Amino acid sequence: MTREEQLVFCKKCINRRLDSKQGFLCALTGEKADFEKECAHFQADPNVDVALFPEEEVLTRKEIKAKLPVEVMEKLRLEQRLFSALLTGLIVGVIGAILWGIISVATGYQIGYMALAIGAAVGLSIRLVGRGLDNVFGFMGAGIAFFSVLLGNFFTIIGFLANTFELGYWEMLGNINYQYLPDLMIETFSPFDLLFYGIAVYEGYRFSFRVISSQPIIANPKS
Repeated sequence: MTREEQLVFCKKCINRRLDSKQGFLCALTGEKADFEKECAHFQADPNVDVALFPEEEVLTRKEIKAKLPVEVMEKLRLEQRLFSALLTGLIVGVIGAILWGIISVATGYQIGYMALAIGAAVGLSIRLVGRGLDNVFGFMGAGIAFFSVLLGNFFTIIGFLANTFELGYWEMLGNINYQYLPDLMIETFSPFDLLFYGIAVYEGYRFSFRVISSQPIIANPKS
């Protein structure tokens, strides 16, 4: 048993006290955990709830549904924040699209693989803020990732046109004939872009879900 596992074990025990300098100590022996497999003084604390340890083996989404008790799933679903995740994903996606346009115009190349970074950033931001388990978070991440890479492509085209006609960026936005925009985007599109866009959408979907682990730890005490 590792030191971390011993600490988790002790947190579950009613025979414990918290020392400000040393952490959890056994209230009976006054020492830190030094047992190998099982503590002879262990008594389960009824006021401690079991949750999941986020740094251990990650469960797949199928395993989450199959292995987690219904009551645990309901508790985790109560922590989901759909609107916050949507807002955060959109903000991150738009910022990523703007950066893509700026970098592409500055270098003179339409950098397709920037789409991968945008897709990952959107998905991870939704995961961090949304703490989502339901499918809607994945669909939202995929949709925002797709919108963001299209927006980045649009910003890139506007930047190139502004440089060509020696206009300001905002001036170009106000003067372009948008009915020709789809043709411009198709003309600048390449098979590699399709690959990058597909991966970005996949990242937006996959990374949007909360990561759940199989290792039990101590959560907040029951109220």
